[in-house]
Amino acid sequence: MWYVVKTGPGLTRRTGFNLGPNLKRLNAIRLGSNVAATGAERDTARPKPPWERPSRRGRGDACPGAGVSVDFEHTREAYKSKDSLELLRSLVVFKLCSYDILVDKNKEIMDLGKKVMGQRAFEQLMKMTFYGQFVAGEDHRAIRPLLQKNQAFGVGSVLDFSVEEDLSPGEDQEDVLRPYVSTEGKTNTGADHRQGKHGMNTQCGERRRESCEARTYFYADEAKCDRNAETFLECIRASGGGALEGFSAIKMTALARPQFLLRLSEVLVKWRRFFSFLAAQQGYGNREALEQKLELKQLQEFLSRSGAEGDVHGWFTDTMQSSSGTIDMLDWDILIDSRADASHLLVVPDVGKGELVPLLDRFTAEEERQMKRILQRMDVLAKHAEENGVRLMVDAEQTYLQPAISYLTLEMQRVYNGQKPLILNTYQCYLKEAFTSLSVDLERSRRQGWCLGAKVVRGAYMHQERERAVLLGYEDPVHPDYQATNRMYHRCLDLLLEEISLSRKANVMVASHNEDTVRHTLRRMNELGLAPAEGKVSFGQLLGMCDQISFPLGQAGFPVYKYVPYGPVNEVMPYLSRRAQENRGFMKGAEWERELLLKELKRRLGSGEIFHRPVF
Repeated sequence: MWYVVKTGPGLTRRTGFNLGPNLKRLNAIRLGSNVAATGAERDTARPKPPWERPSRRGRGDACPGAGVSVDFEHTREAYKSKDSLELLRSLVVFKLCSYDILVDKNKEIMDLGKKVMGQRAFEQLMKMTFYGQFVAGEDHRAIRPLLQKNQAFGVGSVLDFSVEEDLSPGEDQEDVLRPYVSTEGKTNTGADHRQGKHGMNTQCGERRRESCEARTYFYADEAKCDRNAETFLECIRASGGGALEGFSAIKMTALARPQFLLRLSEVLVKWRRFFSFLAAQQGYGNREALEQKLELKQLQEFLSRSGAEGDVHGWFTDTMQSSSGTIDMLDWDILIDSRADASHLLVVPDVGKGELVPLLDRFTAEEERQMKRILQRMDVLAKHAEENGVRLMVDAEQTYLQPAISYLTLEMQRVYNGQKPLILNTYQCYLKEAFTSLSVDLERSRRQGWCLGAKVVRGAYMHQERERAVLLGYEDPVHPDYQATNRMYHRCLDLLLEEISLSRKANVMVASHNEDTVRHTLRRMNELGLAPAEGKVSFGQLLGMCDQISFPLGQAGFPVYKYVPYGPVNEVMPYLSRRAQENRGFMKGAEWERELLLKELKRRLGSGEIFHRPVF
């Protein structure tokens, strides 16, 4: 199939943080699940708009004998699902979003609008403009007509209930954070903990109050998480039953208290850094993550010199089927995996003290219950998704929470992705470590025999990540510019496409509004012989953006989805504020999309089709 793109026994130290019993509960929930043993935001700089690039003519990826044609400049086909008022609304909204002052002061402007116009008139104005452009409706019944219309034109949906809540200024944030924050404002997770990337910081919380950036919500009780899980179940039911396979977006901080995810992330990061530290001691420090090795004999000698007692060499030899005498990062992870009860090995070196210390204190009984509830919620959602023919897409979040989110998501993939990728993890390519994370997860899926599902995005938390890095004094985790992010995106994408071509097991959603990235994907699919009908590669864009990409792809037979938010107007406004901030670079560079919209309106006016109504 060719495609044409027309371009127009262990250590005797204090007990560590034991994840084993909790994650074993997930295996108990899914009876009969196979457990394989292990072996050995984009920057504010934007891409050049079309008129600044080399001529589009002649740039098409045409191939002899091509059988599928995708034209991103054919406005009649791209916008035939829209009436002329919808096109006019898009023009106005995109133009307004190009003004920095409106984006920067959007919350203040909306608050003033409510005060001057009144709540009802303000909500009606929003439905005619921003809300109507980017949000599908107020509930799962109201959004059904739009889902059916998009599906009739070849575009599926990723449903996202986009109500966002935070602690109000009158709430006592200290009550929520007290178990985790010391009197100096530092995270209280153990005597040797140092404030850093995975520490909780009240100054960051205050900055979130003053900003429309993507936020983390600190819940005071588990009941809120249970209510969020019920909302996700409604999303799953609304996503099912269509001709196209549906998706439902899941936000892990809605299912688990972020304070807990923060502590779990700290454990995972410290443990993997300990591995890198030991690998460097043995001369493997400058290698890629999966090429770093530990010689077990040298490891035993190092730990013994550090004062640890016990036979770690024998533990690995007994646990692993391999007898090569070396272990890599994935072998190392079995120490905190659900299939090993080795919490007593979870210790790290304290250079200042010259001894091994536990990664974290043992979970309290309440935290043990939290872990159990997280796994139960995730399992219920996965079962309902499986029954309704819907796939779950776990959103990425901030880097200080993401290790725990990815770890839990991969555990669910291991259980549910045996035959096909029911659950997708998200990889943010504006992060410097994106390719390493993806490579490690891909190798994990190969060894354990399940299908990796990946959504590849550029990222949504850039400004917040950079502010936190400056405030807490650690290295900025984000690429310095858009070009570096773009290179990382294509590198991750190529890795996944090549894996699909070899094994036909992995799946990828190319979540991008960048035409060049979509063309790159189509070209690579062509070179690797990946047909659209296989459904291994899909595309995704936000509702209300880049219809000139989504609908031509769908009409050409490619799996393509709109990320469809919904919820009551007043409660979804924080989501719209956040999206305006996240996509300011894209909106400022949307002149090309505005040109296409204007071109289609002029065509309809000249051909007498100005009253065009979509037929489906």
